[in-house]
Amino acid sequence: MNRVTYDAVIIGGGMSGLMAALALAGKGKSVAVVSKGDPVCCLSTGCIDVLIHENNPLAGIVSLPENHPYRLVGEETVSASLEMFIKIMRGTQSPYCGDTGTNRAILTPMGTKKITCLVPRTMEFADCHSDEYIHIISFNNIKDFYPGYITSSYQNSGRSIFNAEVTSTAAIAERFEEEEFRREFIAWLKDRDIPDGKIALPAVLGTRTTGSIYDEISHELAKPIFEIPTLPPSMPGLRLFRTLKNTFLNMGGSIYWGRDISSVEKLGTQLEALTLSNKGRATRIQGKAFILATGSFVSGGLYAAMDSIEERVFGLPIHMPEERKHWFKENFFTTGHAIEKAGIQVDSSFRPVDAPYENLFACGSILAFSEVMKYGCGHGMAIATGFAAAQKCEEYIQ
Repeated sequence: MNRVTYDAVIIGGGMSGLMAALALAGKGKSVAVVSKGDPVCCLSTGCIDVLIHENNPLAGIVSLPENHPYRLVGEETVSASLEMFIKIMRGTQSPYCGDTGTNRAILTPMGTKKITCLVPRTMEFADCHSDEYIHIISFNNIKDFYPGYITSSYQNSGRSIFNAEVTSTAAIAERFEEEEFRREFIAWLKDRDIPDGKIALPAVLGTRTTGSIYDEISHELAKPIFEIPTLPPSMPGLRLFRTLKNTFLNMGGSIYWGRDISSVEKLGTQLEALTLSNKGRATRIQGKAFILATGSFVSGGLYAAMDSIEERVFGLPIHMPEERKHWFKENFFTTGHAIEKAGIQVDSSFRPVDAPYENLFACGSILAFSEVMKYGCGHGMAIATGFAAAQKCEEYIQ
């Protein structure tokens, strides 16, 4: 059996897990991330929603229920975590823009507006006013993008369709990595009789060199352009995940991807190691501390049985709201379903309450009382709790 020892082992490779890993690696700790596969953040818009109910999302934290994870983190630490995220992304092909204390709106593929906080630089100009002209660029037979919805919502708009010879957003994004394709696309755009205003297109500006592609097209057109996130799978979400993952690897972190945890070892109140299944020799990963960041139901961190909710790795106690018949409202498409409160309760050190391990911490959407949909705090809460859990973990392993 292969045996490896780390200062910290992160279970889960989504936003909260990677942010915890990056925070610890930045402090010089040896860190491993264990994940069953690509996380839910790959399907996201790539935007960082902090809190949608206030123009200043940080100021709105104090109005949340006392048991919300943001209240446990605190406004100052939430702000520090977001600044760390901006700094990490600044030196990459996917830099982010925005003010951590101010919300903004972006255009969606349905022609509506989405409130968020930090956005990829390719969406910097996505907050559009009704009196400004928007020209939508689409592609022949593209999937998951419907420009008609947008132009019907904005009378002062127009659209043009380019033939990329492929139809999926991922395939079009790969074509934008080709210099010859970009030259053809830019020349085609320059030949359009596009009025002054903004140019919008689905989020297909590359997969690896998006920043350079965006700069090139913006410079050639001399007009503000922006991407519109498509329906999942979303290229901005995939870019965000890949950037965080590669940054962690470049910092010397270790990743065990696509591996199930077959057993957990403990000694008294200490978690000692995880054993990962393998077709060949199993791998034993030992750590001084562990952070659970496996997400909620969609990510598989939690599982809802007929009358109970289970945590899938350690069998930790789960806060379960009311009886199952009360978990959902009659209108499924409203927010505030009781099931959103389900999860792990943690103390001020982000240790799971009533857990038998003193060196285990938790973060992300697996935390109880998060109510991510109700408060619009998905990636923001993941970043903040991942950062906070990493701080407490670092204090423990000093």
